[in-house]
Formats: sequence, C-alpha cells, structure tokens
Amino acid sequence: MRENRLRTLWQRHEAALCAWLTIPSSFSAEIMVHTGFDCFTIDLQHGLIDYQAAVPMLQAISTTEATPLARVPWNDPGAIMKMLDAGCYGIICPMINKVGEALAFTDACRYPPQGIRSYGPKRATMYAGDDYAAAANDTVLAIAMIETAAGLANVDAIAALPGIDALYIGPADLSLALGRSQRTDQTDPVLVEALERCCATQRHGKVAGLHTATPAYAPMIEKGFQLVTVASDAAFLEAEARRIVAATRGEGGANQAKGPY
Repeated sequence: MRENRLRTLWQRHEAALCAWLTIPSSFSAEIMVHTGFDCFTIDLQHGLIDYQAAVPMLQAISTTEATPLARVPWNDPGAIMKMLDAGCYGIICPMINKVGEALAFTDACRYPPQGIRSYGPKRATMYAGDDYAAAANDTVLAIAMIETAAGLANVDAIAALPGIDALYIGPADLSLALGRSQRTDQTDPVLVEALERCCATQRHGKVAGLHTATPAYAPMIEKGFQLVTVASDAAFLEAEARRIVAATRGEGGANQAKGPY
C-alpha cells in the first residue's frame, strides 16, 4: 500500500503543510503539486470542481509524493465513497455537528466490518497498490470539520470516536456561528479560545487542523495544529497578480487575496 505521508508525519509529531485546490484544472493542479506542500485538498464544496475535473487533478497529484485529500460537498456516503475510489487518501467532511453525523461519516470511509463502504476502488488500487482493500481502513483519513456552535459544543465527544482521525476547523463559518466577524486568520479572543479548545482534543490522540489565509498565521503550528492549510491555488494566483500589477505601476499597498479560496 502506498504510504499516506500525513500519517507518517503525524506519527513523528510533525505538522503537515496543505494547500487548497479550487480551480478545476489538472494543469494548475500539476503546477501546485510540484511546489513542495505535503498534501493538497481538492475542494468540491466551495470550489468550482466537480468529479470529472477532480479525477485528472488526482492524477496530477499522483506525480508527486504529496498526499491527495478532498473536501466533499456534504456528509453524503455516495460522494465520500466515490472520491475514495478515485484515489483520495483522506476526506474532509464539512459541518460535522454531533456524534451521529461523525459516525455516519466514518462509516462511509471504512470497509466492513468497521464501516459500510462499498467495494470498487478501481483507480484507488492503481494509485495505492493491489493490497488496497486490506490496508485502506488503516490508511485513509476521516477528517471532520468543526465549524458550527453545535460542532464546537460536541467537539470532545466527536474527537473521542475511534474512526475520526483529525478535526479540521473552518474558521470563517465558526466565526459566523459564534456571532463574530467572518475572518480566516482570527485574533478575536472568542475564536482563539475556540481554536485552542479544538486543538486540546489531541488528548484523544487526534490531529487538529486549521485553514489559514497567510503564512503569518502558520505559527498556529506551535500551538499544536498538525494540519495547516495556507490559502489556495486561486488565492495564490490573485495575490501574485495583484503584486505584479502594483509593482509595475509603482504602487504600494496590500497584495493579499480577498478570501481564503
């Protein structure tokens, strides 16, 4: 079975650096995956990507050692299983609010007897190896997004579930859910406390992940986050284009992208 480098990094208590892919293009994905990130998340929720675009993007990721992940649109077993069959080594599932939802998510990620995943990993076997069926349950990652007040209230119980490998905080949605201003790199004490609360679930042996917009927020690694996303392909493109335009015109000012996606 091909190595899941995220599991290897986490077992060494190291952090993984992730980038988000939101542009439905295998070529832009190919450019991104040769930049040195540890993993890439194909965003089928808020990005412009569908399944037909995602498969060649996974093929592009396969040209490197980076770990392929996908954020599915919702907690839908069919969508989860289809992305796993396509070769994803981890699924990020949005809006996990309670234990029952988390259990349904993990069930879709695991073959029986641990779960209910249907067998048919044609491309996944080509990517991972002929022993995929025997090793998939111990290789594939189930990553639950905590991004609502209910999810935060139940975060400890969700983290305690054996099938959950990591918790991934969606700071923008969590900000809105807690009645604060929508922002990715949060300094609001209410949100900082919420992030620390989620990160503290490492006592259950689970990894904490976080979506950030700029490298300036990456020091959250020092607080214990072991899966840190720094922006996306679209955000990098926008920020660099703004920088080039400003530099060419001799203008100063910020060149940061307008959003995390």
